[in-house]
Amino acid sequence: MAGMDEFIDRLNPDMCLVTAAAAGERAGCLVGFASQCSLRPVRFVVWLSELNHTFRVARNAGVLAVHLLDREQHDLAELFGGHTGDETDKFQGVRLREAYGGALVLEDAPAWFVGRIVTRAGGGDHVGFVLDPVEWGGRKSHDGPLLRLSDAVDITPGHPVD
Repeated sequence: MAGMDEFIDRLNPDMCLVTAAAAGERAGCLVGFASQCSLRPVRFVVWLSELNHTFRVARNAGVLAVHLLDREQHDLAELFGGHTGDETDKFQGVRLREAYGGALVLEDAPAWFVGRIVTRAGGGDHVGFVLDPVEWGGRKSHDGPLLRLSDAVDITPGHPVD
């Protein structure tokens, strides 16, 4: 795919932190593939790797929570992006609360929403979870830059890519 490098290397999306809870398990991961995908009704899609612990929990969940991070929250991004939930309890010591449908919301996120899973769509080695936002919030005082892909390139994924 060397030809796509010219396009892909220019992208610098906001990173999201996605959490899932189902059947007594909880999981979370750093996500670089996410976007609004509908205007009316508003829908948002997050793409989770099929190899990821969060994917295995999310496929049994009814809702997911999607969080934006400040650039200064690199440590939180490293925790959720650089470790696997197969080996690490990523939520230990993290301020969180239960929200709509049992979703886990990170209280220190500058902005977040909980989305009811409407459908799932295959897309190569990731599955897109299309979400219907049902609850949202964030810090009123947020005005700093968000964590972007270029801020997270130094994080080695906790799960192998292939």
